[in-house]
Amino acid sequence: MKKRKLILDCDPGHDDAIAIMLAGNHPDLELLGLTIEAGNQTLEKTGRNALNVCQYLGIDVPVALGASRPLVRDLQIAEDIHGESGLDGFDFPEPQKTFEARHAVNFIIDTLLKSEERVTLVTTGPMTNVALAMRLEPRILEKIEEVVLMGGSYGYGNVSPAAEFNILVDPEAAHIVFTSGLKVSMMGLDVTRKVLALPKVVERMEKIDNKASRLFADLMRAFNENQRKVFGLQGGPLHDPVTIAYLLEPDLLTMQHVHCEIDLSHGISHGRTNCDVFDYLKRKRNAYVAVDIDAARFWDFIERGLRRYNG
Repeated sequence: MKKRKLILDCDPGHDDAIAIMLAGNHPDLELLGLTIEAGNQTLEKTGRNALNVCQYLGIDVPVALGASRPLVRDLQIAEDIHGESGLDGFDFPEPQKTFEARHAVNFIIDTLLKSEERVTLVTTGPMTNVALAMRLEPRILEKIEEVVLMGGSYGYGNVSPAAEFNILVDPEAAHIVFTSGLKVSMMGLDVTRKVLALPKVVERMEKIDNKASRLFADLMRAFNENQRKVFGLQGGPLHDPVTIAYLLEPDLLTMQHVHCEIDLSHGISHGRTNCDVFDYLKRKRNAYVAVDIDAARFWDFIERGLRRYNG
């Protein structure tokens, strides 16, 4: 089987870290690099977190720093969920790995234009870097196989009644991606809230007893404690790894092809992904939206990903 090439654009973040882990050594994926933006924490902290995760797990790919703020609005971070460091709960050694010299936007453009094959872009944070790359160099569009994002919801939000965090942080960037004409596949809160890292899940993964499982268990305990404080949940939704599950085992998810429009009104629904699931408006369908997930099989997928690491 030919490896699927991808760039993972992220803002680590506990769930981003697990997505990096899953993509970093899968035999069917070729991870070309990580591009980092501010989101869950400031760019300084999300960048350091990306280096830490890659160094700890032995993932040898470029890590490029990108946007430090959204296109239009001020930066909103999720310190209440991810902590002061953005990745509270694990004591990483001092990073020796260094950043890619190019800005993340230039890294995306250069990598895509040089690739003989189309590349998948996976975004698990605000889509600022990807949107800037599309605007700066439109020729990259023909090099993109698909954009797979964690973000949005056709139901309710997690930072406002209407909006999900990644979209609300930079809705203008999301608008650029959703109107790009590319295949856009959205893993929203509707499915990620069905894969909760409950204590029994954490205990199951910890029994694997390797470096990946230890990282998973420590991060999830800190993540879960904050989710309990903020949302009253006993287990945090493992949002971002759903993107990698979709790439590798798409039959885990039920997808619906819809018209999706980002609310840029600055009203009460600002940042909402308005998904016309009943095709009321009869507009061109521009997104594949996940509407269900096989949670039991998802955790089997996570376990297999952790077991691929030694030590």
